[in-house]
Amino acid sequence: MTATSEDVITLIDEEGEEHEFTVLDILEVDGTEYAILVPVGDEEQEDEVVIFKFTEDDGGSEILVEIEDDEWEKVADAWQEKVGTEH
Repeated sequence: MTATSEDVITLIDEEGEEHEFTVLDILEVDGTEYAILVPVGDEEQEDEVVIFKFTEDDGGSEILVEIEDDEWEKVADAWQEKVGTEH
């Protein structure tokens, strides 16, 4: 992924609706890359962090997919540890 911190990306959900996110970080955990994102423009969700996993679709294009709760917790913990060591 070429996005860097503070980039804004647009993701399209299953219903075809576009959602903008600020990229907080790209993190590798156990050999898999994850995007740490925050919704843009939704004041109710501005404190919400969203984590997606990088994978490839059938055509070989890089896509972001949702992850399960246990995987989310593992990545969130790794990100908190990284952020904590940066200060």
